[in-house]
Amino acid sequence: MKLITNIVKTDDSISTLPLRLVAGVIFSAHGSQKLFSWFGGYGLEGTGQWMETIGLAPGFFMALLAGSAEFFGGLLLIAGFLTRPISAILAFTMVMAILSVHIGNGLFMSNNGYEFGLSLLAMSLALIIQGGGKFSVDIAISKKLKSKF
Repeated sequence: MKLITNIVKTDDSISTLPLRLVAGVIFSAHGSQKLFSWFGGYGLEGTGQWMETIGLAPGFFMALLAGSAEFFGGLLLIAGFLTRPISAILAFTMVMAILSVHIGNGLFMSNNGYEFGLSLLAMSLALIIQGGGKFSVDIAISKKLKSKF
């Protein structure tokens, strides 16, 4: 029970709400491109083939992992459920994207650089530190657990 309490632990601050919502929408949209070909994406097949070309093999499986982390992780961020562990997974995903795709292109997005990935990484790290905050499922669980113990 102590482990669950620590995972959902958060304060009653509203400051994480915009971070969760914006990051959640962006991650979910990018994940849906990889998984479902939505919003102009290439789906699992196309994304998997591309991932193979940059050395992330097996490509289909890597696309499934990245797409699932982004899509489902984004939805969980929006809800504020398991914010800390989900944010850690998304931070790792962004580190991988930056190092495997964008780092050689410099900072700026106009050159396919890492500034966007770095922004999402910073948002994820902030959510690891702060948790879900006010208006999150995490705080509801946390309060429920506190009342029982």
